[in-house]
Amino acid sequence: MGFGSYDESEQENQELDADLEDDDGVNTAENTHDGDVEYEFDASNDELLDRLQDIKENT
Repeated sequence: MGFGSYDESEQENQELDADLEDDDGVNTAENTHDGDVEYEFDASNDELLDRLQDIKENT
């Protein structure tokens, strides 16, 4: 067989497992969390913007 060739019999024998059940999925509500998140910044907006500019220049 040359480059890019394939065995046509393998193509005919492929089976697709389409037997999907409800138990196979992920329950997205299983691990819900209620709470708050708070952030405290020590730097001013100008300091943060200067740092962002430094990062952009170095990449």
